[in-house]
Amino acid sequence: MISRAVIMSGPKNLALGQVTLTPPGVADVVVKVAHSGISTGTEKLFWSGTMPPFPGMGYPLVPGYEAAGEVVEAGPDSGLRVGDHVFVPGATCFEANQDGPVRGLFGAASQLLITAGSRVTRIDPGFGAQGALLALAATARHALAGFDRALPDLIVGHGVLGRLLARLTIAAGAPAPTVWEANPARHTGAVGYDVILPEADTRRDYKAIYDASGAADLLNSLIGRIAKGGEIVLAGFYTAPISFAFPPAFMKEARLRIAAEWAAEDLIATRQLVESGALSLDGLITHSQRACEATEAYETAFTNPDCLKMILDWRGHA
Repeated sequence: MISRAVIMSGPKNLALGQVTLTPPGVADVVVKVAHSGISTGTEKLFWSGTMPPFPGMGYPLVPGYEAAGEVVEAGPDSGLRVGDHVFVPGATCFEANQDGPVRGLFGAASQLLITAGSRVTRIDPGFGAQGALLALAATARHALAGFDRALPDLIVGHGVLGRLLARLTIAAGAPAPTVWEANPARHTGAVGYDVILPEADTRRDYKAIYDASGAADLLNSLIGRIAKGGEIVLAGFYTAPISFAFPPAFMKEARLRIAAEWAAEDLIATRQLVESGALSLDGLITHSQRACEATEAYETAFTNPDCLKMILDWRGHA
């Protein structure tokens, strides 16, 4: 089976190419992707060449972990049917292109995807392009969920993750959080909460600060803003080593928590929130381009400060 896919051959070396896919098994589905999202976190690090080494990393690779589409083949043990609309968190179904083996890290930016039916999540076809946002929304939910976790009263960063954190906090019935955003152009789009410049905030008694900025040098500043016993949650992805001055953290008895990627229960709960209307994904997608324009789309996603979320449209792509 052959598919067109985004292939990252090295830093800032990206193009649409042809890949051979592994044959599907009895528990697998073949999904025809309609939309895939471009992550300004992990994908940008691969694109810029700044991703820290980890097992399985290497070029060439098919990037992405956000795809939504329709099941066009379903194995008898997959638990799905042809015609189901699903979210796919990437795949490892890529064998090779004309130059040799291709890695799937994380393997969502492809016209066709083959993966186990147990890995995909049914979604309402009415989600459209917003279906590709489900993993990011689930990541925000994962950071917040848990019986011993305080909901944020301060969120740092008003990108897509920061907006989702704020929306989920309000959906949970908690008081509206304050959101810091250093870029005034990103102050728009807030519904039910305030977005301010960090320097305009004098408060120093926050109980829970969620950092969605990915800026490793903010920790000392954030420690100075929490109440005694307060918590700082690192919800972004950090490439630089994180350090902090111990005495201020000692005096505050500060707690530090790292929020990783979503789990299966987060995806299910988030889908239910969206379907019930409790969580809106409106206004998060600011840019969309056809898959054949992938090179330009990735450049825009990573270099244009006005781009919150770029979606690749695979519909009608041959």
